Amino acid sequence: MSDATPAFHFDVSLQDFEARVLQPSLEIPVLVDFWAEWCGPCQTLKPMLEKLAEEYQGRFLLAKVNADTNPELSQYFGVRSIPTVVMLVGGQPQDGFTGALPESELRAFIDRFVPPPAADLRAEAAALAQTGDWNGALQILIQATQENPNDEGARLDAVEALLELERKEEAEQLLGLEYSAEADRAQSLKARLALAANAVDTAPLQAKVDANPDDHAARLELAKALAGNGQYEAAMEAALEVVRRDRFFDSGAGRRVLLEFFEALGGNEHYDDLVRKYRRTLSATLN
Repeated sequence: MSDATPAFHFDVSLQDFEARVLQPSLEIPVLVDFWAEWCGPCQTLKPMLEKLAEEYQGRFLLAKVNADTNPELSQYFGVRSIPTVVMLVGGQPQDGFTGALPESELRAFIDRFVPPPAADLRAEAAALAQTGDWNGALQILIQATQENPNDEGARLDAVEALLELERKEEAEQLLGLEYSAEADRAQSLKARLALAANAVDTAPLQAKVDANPDDHAARLELAKALAGNGQYEAAMEAALEVVRRDRFFDSGAGRRVLLEFFEALGGNEHYDDLVRKYRRTLSATLN
């Protein structure tokens, strides 16, 4: 049995029932299993419940009560036969059943009360993001990170949403956390956040370039400003134009800026097609 197991299922008695069951149920569903050593169906049901508690990874807790040694709790919950299982939410019993159920029915019962897994929440948020509803996506991702604070993917999805909403300080705070499993994606988002620091009014730079199309330095400043404002395609086109006009300008500065853009948007499915397009175009321009 792993060290983490007690976090998801544990034995409780009258003495610690309030601290380990009632209080936690205010924030997360707690399934209470009344069992006894002599009860055959209990020996079938309890391992299945323990397995599901571990599988659900903290989306609900399983509190196991020995009915023989805790008659006060059995009486309080009106237990007349065992096994009896009661679901507590918000400190109150919501529903329950007696007897051993098949695993499929146990899952159906539990799923009525537990929140969906973070992966499902991320998928729901991604669907909203595809429609441009970044506020809605962010709210779902906040829920996902609250339910599983160690889910680096959900946290980085939230960073992306914050960047789209131009909430840069909050994005920077989230990026300051540890990302060992998602290091490459975190680095890309840090690069994108750095691009956002270049957000300025592009009109004066555009006027400068229009007045002198060979002012490559001004065109690259325009490219960075466009990227800072989230106009990534226009930014890439401006940097690519410098490569077209003078690939050797400032030791290949146009290519370097494009590579910065590729890094900042890499691994983001919203910009995969755009990055692929300009990688191909850059390669064709240089060859």
